Amino acid sequence: MTSPNHPNVNQSDRIVPINLRQSGRTPTELLISTRVRKSPFWHLSHEAGCWRATVYNRIYHPRGYVKPEDGGAMVEYEALVNRVTMWNVAVERQIRVKGPDAEAFTNFVITRDATKIKPGNGKYAILCNEKGGILNDPVLLRLYEDEFWFSISDSDLLFWLQGVNVAKKFDVEIDEIDACPLQIQGPLSEDLMAKMAGEELRNVPYYGLMETKIGGADCVISQTGFTGEKGYEIYVRNTHDNAEKVWNQVLKDGEEFGLMVIAPAHHRRIAAGILSWGQDLDHESSPFQVNLSYQVPRNKEADYIGKEELERQRSLIDKDEAPFEMKMVGITLGGKEITDYAPDFWLITDMDKNEVGYVTSPWWSPELETNIALAWVPWSSSEVGTKFQVKLPDEYSLSPGVPVDAEVVDLPFRESVNPNKREVQSAKGLDYAD
Repeated sequence: MTSPNHPNVNQSDRIVPINLRQSGRTPTELLISTRVRKSPFWHLSHEAGCWRATVYNRIYHPRGYVKPEDGGAMVEYEALVNRVTMWNVAVERQIRVKGPDAEAFTNFVITRDATKIKPGNGKYAILCNEKGGILNDPVLLRLYEDEFWFSISDSDLLFWLQGVNVAKKFDVEIDEIDACPLQIQGPLSEDLMAKMAGEELRNVPYYGLMETKIGGADCVISQTGFTGEKGYEIYVRNTHDNAEKVWNQVLKDGEEFGLMVIAPAHHRRIAAGILSWGQDLDHESSPFQVNLSYQVPRNKEADYIGKEELERQRSLIDKDEAPFEMKMVGITLGGKEITDYAPDFWLITDMDKNEVGYVTSPWWSPELETNIALAWVPWSSSEVGTKFQVKLPDEYSLSPGVPVDAEVVDLPFRESVNPNKREVQSAKGLDYAD
């Protein structure tokens, strides 16, 4: 029998293949039970109109406020790129590493140089296993000399960090803390944040931190976000006590700016070339496959987990040898406007109609007036300008069963509003010394 998991797509880089069965939307009701955590903002999201959700980091995660019949996710997109929005992202669990060895421990578990992150600042970072696979890609906040917060993506980093330290015995405490973030994103986000936190907020640089009170609650603010738009994150301390104070203050102060509560804006993060762990990459993905080579500095002398294998991979690339069969690229593609989350990894064929890859994150870009996507294709066919075809489901295809044309293009599709050389280089897959 022929496997329905499309064995023609080369997955020899992986131990566990990506599931490429095309099962469609297969609508089911989300069971709400006590096995999965409700965040402190969960009930507030429902008061704001949340109608669908997923599970992320074992926490229920709102993923839609405007229903399809009212315009759906693209109405939320319009609010993001033109005004200001608030997101419930309490699923970004905060793992605190605190103690005399906090810097040394953090430097050992991340690939980039933690000693260069000054207190009161943050960085985007990755953590790898000994095979060079990416275990998590958090925003890493250094609040104080001896305290780091890992604002994690969708894998349970707490257990990994605690497990590493069983053998290493760094003098640190590693725990999840009661601090949950809200994202405030959009071109009017700075004005809203300054109204709530004071004019000094305008002096906070990209990836800078500020401690303040909002609605009477202690908060940490960072100028970060998951969009490429101007934006901030509000980390609410003791969130289980303070969730309503901060949420309601944002709603009140945001009214004059046309604030809208929306779901995380995957349409805009794709345009910015920002990756989603578990969707675009996972523990079997190397940074060199997913345009994160800049996260592997050439001049970090200190040892870190995965260093030997990552340096081996880089040495092959330096000799113009491909260390992997597959690589992530950006593509533009035809078809009807893709205006919602894809339920499957849609298949990619070469021009001879051989199945060779798959799309991970597609969406319609109103600014570029085309569908855009992140996708896995053969390393040997990853050059800009390479032509492919994509097998879209009938809801998006121009003619049922007929693939649409696609082409590899430069990343990011759209530059971030915050012009940061390192993050732009990241999206382009370029390298630099950290």
